[in-house]
Amino acid sequence: MRRVLAVSCALLLCFSLTAPAQATHLPIVLPSLARDLVSYYDFEHPLPGNPALERDRGRSGTHLSLLNGGKDMRVRDRAFPASRSALQLKQVNPTVAGNDDWKAGVWAPVPGVPTLHAFNGAREMSIMGWFKMTGQNPAPNSNSANPDDFYGAIGLAGLLSGDSNGHAVRGLLELMNVNGKMSLVALGRRVDGAASQYFTANADWQTLLPANEWVFLAATFNFDTGAIALYRNGKPVDGFYAVTGDPWALVGEPEPDLASPTDPLGIKIGGSYPQNHRETNACNCRMDSLMFLDRAVSKWEVHFQYEWMRHLPG
Repeated sequence: MRRVLAVSCALLLCFSLTAPAQATHLPIVLPSLARDLVSYYDFEHPLPGNPALERDRGRSGTHLSLLNGGKDMRVRDRAFPASRSALQLKQVNPTVAGNDDWKAGVWAPVPGVPTLHAFNGAREMSIMGWFKMTGQNPAPNSNSANPDDFYGAIGLAGLLSGDSNGHAVRGLLELMNVNGKMSLVALGRRVDGAASQYFTANADWQTLLPANEWVFLAATFNFDTGAIALYRNGKPVDGFYAVTGDPWALVGEPEPDLASPTDPLGIKIGGSYPQNHRETNACNCRMDSLMFLDRAVSKWEVHFQYEWMRHLPG
């Protein structure tokens, strides 16, 4: 109890002087992050009249569709003491080429989702949240007739690019095959339609995301400097940049380097296309308290956000 009080007091001391007014209705979010919180989903706030939509508790009001499972995708599970429920994602029919996997997201054709305008021409961004692997991963490739064929990635959470077909992203947390090995990555694309860069964890992905264990992940992207960082349970993850050269085209004028001046076409949760016409990279997992921010969060804020959530009373 003394340790809990000490941590809580330290966090309050660090951030109470800068807490914006809008932070008061989101005590789970670190006060210093509240002003940068574009979208936040705790999967405890269905839209009145439509439980298959999840309310955005960030500033953008970008509500998520809970696809194929609807309200049943909210399950009683908690990633941290103050949480009450989480989002269940899963592959439904591994042997059928369909699009019935449980996933979540929002998608709109060009010119994109206007409520996500904060990421239009953004200099930085971050994705954070809790993740728990709950089944077979990677999942069988339902688009293949070969029973021994499995997806080459496990989709977690991402922000789509401004020209996305539902797959291409501006920023993403994912498990994917890198150099013949499934790895945890933070993947970013600065320019629509151009190359991506991804920071790849050195550690085995099943060590980082053990089955049936809640893990707090964060990825930060600085489109101006080219820096990407990956965190697990509040601590930096050792890793490497998988793409050599200058995939984000940062060398030369103009400066600063920003993301494409386009509104993202949406958000995808669970890997598959959020417009719900194709299953791919399904994730048998749960997620809780997903955050999309228009700033590259500092390593200390990632650490404090993790500790803040862990020590808030239930």
